[in-house]
Order: sequence, then structure tokens, then C-alpha cells
Amino acid sequence: MLRKQKEQVVSSLQDTVAGMDLMVVTHQAGLTVQEMTALRRRARDAGARFKVTKNRLAKRALDGTAFEGVSDLFRGPTAIAVSADPVAAAKVVSDYAATNDKLTIIGGSLAGKRLSPDEIMALAKLPSLDELRGKIVGMLQTPATRIAAVLAAPGAQVARVLNAYATKE
Repeated sequence: MLRKQKEQVVSSLQDTVAGMDLMVVTHQAGLTVQEMTALRRRARDAGARFKVTKNRLAKRALDGTAFEGVSDLFRGPTAIAVSADPVAAAKVVSDYAATNDKLTIIGGSLAGKRLSPDEIMALAKLPSLDELRGKIVGMLQTPATRIAAVLAAPGAQVARVLNAYATKE
């Protein structure tokens, strides 16, 4: 690989990790093209990115970023999953690793804090930001629905009483 190409790879990887909160470092030995494509598609659907990296270039790209602390994990057939959502990349990678033993989680980083594989698995069990937002909206809507029902109840009761008198006569 020419020097200019290496610089482009480093720049591309820096762009990939910029603005991301979570990085999961994996070893992916023996994944087929179809399996990699399926994993990338799952990651993209969840709002994450999955990328195979060249170790030396990845270490260079991570210098000066919040993920600099995991640069020693880049040995062997390494790939990374990154996401702005602190849970998305962990969920995708841990779900895929549970069904395919060719992918192994070796560590990661969340907002500059190094994570062990067990911590990443625990993180993957948490609800995503979208799920949390949905729960909050549901909780906020419930009292409004109850208030509307209480306010509508007297009118409905009056209508039933008038209907009863009307049908009685």
C-alpha cells in the first residue's frame, strides 16, 4: 500500500470514529463475505458502523482521540464497531457473536473509558436510546390520557342520564 493510500485509510478511520461514543474491538477470524455483509447491514440498521481495520493504521488513527486507550487491542484479525448511541454497537456485535463463534469481542471504549468484554455484554443488555425515548414518551402520555378520560367522564355520564330519561318517556 502506498503512503498516500495509508494516509487516506487513516483519515477515513478518523472520520469514522469522530463523534462516536462507543467503540467495540473484535477479532473476526474466518467470517465469510456474506457474514460480514450481514453484520455490516445489521450495524447500519442499528445506527452503528462495522469496519475491518489494519492494526498499525488503526493505532495511528486513534492517536489523540477518546479511543486511544484501546490501541493495544489491535493485534490479529481486528475489526471495530462504532456508534454514537452508547448501546447500539454493543448490541449488534454481542448479538452476532452469540450466534457466530467466528466473531469475538476483545474489548472497547465508551467515552474514553476502557471496557472489558463482560462490560460490553452488560452494556448490550441495556435498552437503546430510541427504546428509552419511547418509554419516556409513553410515561408522559399516560397522565394526559387519564386526565382526558376524567374530564370526558362527566359529559358522558350526563349524556347517559339524558338518554335514559329520553328512552323512558
